[in-house]
Amino acid sequence: MTKILSLLLKLLIVLIFAGWVSLWLLKPTQLWTKSWKIAENKASTSLLTQAGLNFAVYTFPVIAIAIVGFVYLELKQKEPTSRKGQSPLSVLANPLVVNKYIGILSGFEILAVSLFIIFLAWTFFVRISSDFKKMVPMKSFTLSVSQYKLFRVATRCGLLAEACLALLLLPILRGMSIFRLLGIQFEASVRYHVWLGTAMILFATLHGGGTYLIWGIKHHIGNEMWKWQNTGRIYLAGEITLIIGLVIWITSLPQIRRKRFEIFYYTHHLYIVFLLFFLFHAGDRHFYMVFPGVFLFCLDKILRTIQSRPETYIFSARIFPSKAIELTLPKDPSLKYTPTSVIFIKIPRISNFQWHPFSITSSSKVDKHTISILIKAEGWWTSTLCNMLHSKPDSETGELRLIQVATEGPYGPLSMDFLRYDSLLLVAGGIGVTPFLSILQEIASTRSNKNVLPLKIQLVYTIKDSQGICLLDPVLPHVFDAEQCYLQLKVFVTREHQSNRSLHEVLNEVSNIQNIHFANKRPGYAVYGLANLPWMSVLLLLASVVFLAFLIIFNHVVIKPDKKSSEQKTATSIVDILLVCSFALALISSTLVATIWRWKRLREEIPPFSEKERKAMKPTEADRGFDQHEIHYGARPNFKDTFSQFANESKGSNVGVFVCGPETMKESVATTCQLLSNSFQSGGRDHKPFFSFHSLNFTL
Repeated sequence: MTKILSLLLKLLIVLIFAGWVSLWLLKPTQLWTKSWKIAENKASTSLLTQAGLNFAVYTFPVIAIAIVGFVYLELKQKEPTSRKGQSPLSVLANPLVVNKYIGILSGFEILAVSLFIIFLAWTFFVRISSDFKKMVPMKSFTLSVSQYKLFRVATRCGLLAEACLALLLLPILRGMSIFRLLGIQFEASVRYHVWLGTAMILFATLHGGGTYLIWGIKHHIGNEMWKWQNTGRIYLAGEITLIIGLVIWITSLPQIRRKRFEIFYYTHHLYIVFLLFFLFHAGDRHFYMVFPGVFLFCLDKILRTIQSRPETYIFSARIFPSKAIELTLPKDPSLKYTPTSVIFIKIPRISNFQWHPFSITSSSKVDKHTISILIKAEGWWTSTLCNMLHSKPDSETGELRLIQVATEGPYGPLSMDFLRYDSLLLVAGGIGVTPFLSILQEIASTRSNKNVLPLKIQLVYTIKDSQGICLLDPVLPHVFDAEQCYLQLKVFVTREHQSNRSLHEVLNEVSNIQNIHFANKRPGYAVYGLANLPWMSVLLLLASVVFLAFLIIFNHVVIKPDKKSSEQKTATSIVDILLVCSFALALISSTLVATIWRWKRLREEIPPFSEKERKAMKPTEADRGFDQHEIHYGARPNFKDTFSQFANESKGSNVGVFVCGPETMKESVATTCQLLSNSFQSGGRDHKPFFSFHSLNFTL
């Protein structure tokens, strides 16, 4: 019954999405323009009003996908994970293009980007063809044919920017992410946000630059640029929108984001001003096209803010010799999360505004009452945290003063997809090993059910110096358990050439890990995690209904029914303000409901817990397990040899390749995965494994 219901919901989501896409394709045509005018005239004298019609047709389909999607994901995560053979679509999921400038692109990504480019070309062609046929002269100043065409091209570039803006916020949703329906993790979808943002700025610049060029040719810049019309386009608002967009885009470039993260972080919050002035510039009818992403993003932001209150605390910390820190936070025992999940944390003593994502290294099956993350002390924020941990302890208790932490998440896949592979090949570089620690602990906790576990697992770990091996401490007991060993470890130390040192000796030398406990004289709240999916579905539906109700009421009260027509004279800014007020009231109502539900949940008592020290098993206790592990000095892994050897040793035909580390490493693994999979297929050796590539991020 559950499978049938899941199938029906999936079909409903596909139908709604197909209808929404069809709407975008038909909107530039004359057929849609004529039909829409008739529909607007009928709606203007009805209870729905024109504004309600715009919301129902242009905005609500995406919200409906999210509402139905929450219920679908709730059913899907209850389905048991099983191994699956190679799918015909596996080829499209693997890398097809590997380039140092554009990164790693799968077949699905290339297909999606190609279809989006075709859509933009179609929209631009239909609009510009209609404009060139009409050739309506400007009222304010005359233009030649070439000048008119250039002016219309610049105008239509604004519509392309609008199309990019309509999708811009969807990839960076966390709790309300509809990308989870496609199995795309949040940290992976961030780059789609970057692509869309860059394209939007490009088209917006062409839109504004072309318009300014024509104004300059006709010496009308001074007359036009300061206009704030009562009805129609508000040019000044558009100029402000473009300037803010350029500031956000420039400060998000890698050169600034990586070296001056604070500048990137704070300027990115100008999106509120950007969206507000875009509404005033484009008007409510165009804004309804981009409103779905804005609606979901604002509600998602509110839920995340509520979730981060009240703050929890750092229960304990472990300082590794390699300048890495493991933080342990108290967790609600009922909170479950999947491996490779990330959690966002904020430490008010460092910054009241900065949130940073980190991979979770613990397993919710192993650690019932705690959740752990691993942090590399590199930037200003992480270095400040490291200095705080090295501060002097309290003279009375001998412990450090309590450090409060706000959390958001965890965010991650709803199902453990790595279990569907016959074998796993894990490739990590430095701190990039963090996502794999949770995977390995999860597998170790389910060794009793061997039917769902991969038959063979190999971890290829590349580090600069031997001290980095200490990061494997949480999983070392499982690595060197001779009776239940499930992992083959290959370590490559690139900057050391001491070939006579064994893995046994290195582990003994770097096993010195400093443990820190914090004074906790008052009760604190544990990490509760996200709200359940059905509840979020109900909240989203409630917000939509409240918004539509207020929108209809305001339009009936402020804009009289007899004036609601295609030739209405109501000021554009008034109509836009009504939309903003309706949205604000919907958000306030949703916030109130979410806050009540949150505090009701917090009132439930959590049983007391005690932190169990995870002590790595000394290698001497399981010397027999060293025979299958390797350590290499002064060398980097040859991925082609590693993959070929693993292919010969692996008994399964479906191998999951997960890589996390520097971009150059990811590109090398992707290229090797692509070449070997193609060679196995072209050679007709179906009994050889097919490598399915997956890229993970330990931070954003």
